Amino acid sequence: MDKKASAAQEFEYKAEMKQLLHLIVHSLYTHPEVFLRELISNSADALNKVRFRKLTDKNILDFDANFEIKIELDSKKKIFSIEDNGIGMRKDDLINGIGTVARSGTIEFLKKVKGQDKALDEELIGQFGVGFYSVFMVAEEVTIETRHADIDSKALRWRSKGEGNFTIEEIDRKKRGTKVYFTLKKSAEEFCEEYKIKNTINKYSNFVNFPIILKNEKINKVIALWHKSTKEIKEGELNDFYKFISNDSSNPLGHLHLSLEGSVNFKALIFIPQEAPLDLFRIQNEKSLHLYSNKILIQNDCKDLLPEYLQFLKGVVDTSDLPLNVSREVTQSSPIMAKIRKTLTARVLSLLKDWSNTDRQKYKKFYKNFGSLFKTGINTDFDNKDKIIELLRFETTQSQGEELVSLKEYVSRIKPDQKDIYYLSGENKEAIMRNPNLEYFKKNEIEVLLLTDPVDVFTVPSIGEYDKKAIKSIDKADIDLMPQDKIEKPSDNLSKSLLSLFKDTLKDKVSDVVSSKRLVSSAVTLVASGDGLDPQMEKMMKIMNKDYASSKKTMEINMSHPLVKNLAKIHIANSKDPLLEQCILQLYEGALFLDGNLSTATDFIKRMTDLMEEATAK
Repeated sequence: MDKKASAAQEFEYKAEMKQLLHLIVHSLYTHPEVFLRELISNSADALNKVRFRKLTDKNILDFDANFEIKIELDSKKKIFSIEDNGIGMRKDDLINGIGTVARSGTIEFLKKVKGQDKALDEELIGQFGVGFYSVFMVAEEVTIETRHADIDSKALRWRSKGEGNFTIEEIDRKKRGTKVYFTLKKSAEEFCEEYKIKNTINKYSNFVNFPIILKNEKINKVIALWHKSTKEIKEGELNDFYKFISNDSSNPLGHLHLSLEGSVNFKALIFIPQEAPLDLFRIQNEKSLHLYSNKILIQNDCKDLLPEYLQFLKGVVDTSDLPLNVSREVTQSSPIMAKIRKTLTARVLSLLKDWSNTDRQKYKKFYKNFGSLFKTGINTDFDNKDKIIELLRFETTQSQGEELVSLKEYVSRIKPDQKDIYYLSGENKEAIMRNPNLEYFKKNEIEVLLLTDPVDVFTVPSIGEYDKKAIKSIDKADIDLMPQDKIEKPSDNLSKSLLSLFKDTLKDKVSDVVSSKRLVSSAVTLVASGDGLDPQMEKMMKIMNKDYASSKKTMEINMSHPLVKNLAKIHIANSKDPLLEQCILQLYEGALFLDGNLSTATDFIKRMTDLMEEATAK
């Protein structure tokens, strides 16, 4: 043992600190690889400090040295080392705390916890960071060699096994900075492999300000674009950056670049992809925004930064305002996160509003890809409900091709005497346009919203009203329609008698049978009664619950239809004619068939065949 080693001073951690270190090493971190993130972060902090000092002080060690972080691997001996030429450390720095684990107030905090008879768990120690000590997850013993940037500083060596004590001794080191090295545990020997180190750097530390060198190669090659001004960034850089963080091969549809200071400080670069994932509603399986603190990754998928209906967005948010938990793997509950989320949401909605006003094609592409998820915000984000409603788009009975119409546009061309906004849901526009419930609206040129997205049946009814006009489904029996003029139909007495015949024949299959105001060319239709759900909503309920029982419908009859008038004549001649019952049942099941609710077509087909046979025999 040389004279320097023999002169080493031994220091002992206090009892409370031993307990803390045990937690750090054995139970705190989820992924051992974060030790590298912490060491690189410490090196970057040290380099930032010396760079700042150089602005006002030329009397420092190695003034002209280039800033860098150097990693060396010895795969045979399983030795890992990381070295920087940052500010370095004095003896007091080594004694009082490496990283931030033993910073001022830590022991006092632990004493307070002990005095309150609380357990020292992760939630409690989450009030301060640990940084450097994560290294003991992968090493049995760690050595630090360091020299402060002061010209007259002394070089020092620190050693510890992270158990109860550490030693400090003077050494012969000429250059400024800090080197950390250790032999890897058997369970962590993969961190002596070049590929593992590169992957970990790319994951956590790719945007560090200073070069990270491994075997003479700079590993962190992508620039933290969100720290540059908007004017400095080229479109090609944005596209490349988006592809890097999203693993998408396409360019983004658009982006939002923010640099905000005030009640909350953060920078963000957020992208809207060109295409939606295959299963948009399993967005929780997709990566959304990455959370950084001073260009160091904290979470690579921070769901708390956005409401669920916007989590198709990609990008980064960087803030030093958030209090981090002890392992910096997740953030503590904080009003800062809520403020960032609120600000991001407002800015994204503002961007979409701008697109909708100035670039309708871009907005239509966005809405086609992400509208199904986006519109669910109506039912979850009540603070922004009105903004989301303004961004909704629909096909209508009057829209041409793939044109999409806003509620504002719909209301702007509404008929003077029209009190309500009308909608009808179905699988697609072509199918909806064949729905008999549209006949009155087509004839009177009343525009109807066509809801072809399954999500619409949950979101549109929850709007309630727009511009003081109620939003109503024309599949409902209680819709307020004006009677149609100049229509030849049976007398009132005959109509009442025929309606009674329908009711007696159908019995409990329907809730009621009434004369229709909405039918023009069809004989009958089925509509939702009272508080009943419209057909598309019932289909969705059945998908979610196979045992769901549909509510009974109201049958509406077009008294002016030739078939109905023929039935009226037969009814006058012979109210017991079996043809009446056959035709009524066939009309009812035909209406079920159009709604997609005919459970079996066997009776329907047989009855149709019998009726055709009888008709052709005459």
